[in-house]
Amino acid sequence: MQALNRTRNKKLAEKGTVANRPWLRLRGLLGRSALEPHEGLLLLGTKSIHTIGMRFAIDALFLDVDRQVVHLIHALTPFHISPFIGTSAMVLELPVGTLKETDTRVGDWIELTLAEDTPSKTERVWTEIEKVE
Repeated sequence: MQALNRTRNKKLAEKGTVANRPWLRLRGLLGRSALEPHEGLLLLGTKSIHTIGMRFAIDALFLDVDRQVVHLIHALTPFHISPFIGTSAMVLELPVGTLKETDTRVGDWIELTLAEDTPSKTERVWTEIEKVE
């Protein structure tokens, strides 16, 4: 998965994974010691996140079904819970400082490209997102 802030023409993530199943979303970044620079985790069907049990802080980008930023959190520290964002369809978790470095703001449009992107795989993932809404 790759993420680009199209509004500001800035890369958010060059590599990452998509958590599109309940177990993958629940596990998230637990057990990891950090996110690498330019790495991200995209949690589909998510309106709130937590860092309970995590060892490091993250930046969090809440996106609607059109991949527009509806909420963001800078440096969400371990053992915290985000607010519930009703308009969120997915959350992109990024290394701390990414949102500040890229000047990402509410209203920005984020382009997401899946690894081994194919029209059928992309369509399947976006269909999953729309079902959540």
